[in-house]
Amino acid sequence: MAYTISTDCISCGACEPECPVNAISEGDDKYVIDAATCIDCGACAGVCPVNAPQA
Repeated sequence: MAYTISTDCISCGACEPECPVNAISEGDDKYVIDAATCIDCGACAGVCPVNAPQA
C-alpha cells in the first residue's frame, strides 16, 4: 500500500528528494505522493519533521 501525506504536512520539502522513484511532488497546500508510483519504501517518512507521510 502506498504512503500518503497527511494534512500535518508543513510543505518543507524534505521528503521530495528522498523518494527513489520521484513519486512525491508539491501540491496546492501540501506535498502529495503518487500512489501508482510509490514503492512503499518509507524513505519519506524517515526524514519528515512532522511525521506527515503515513503508510
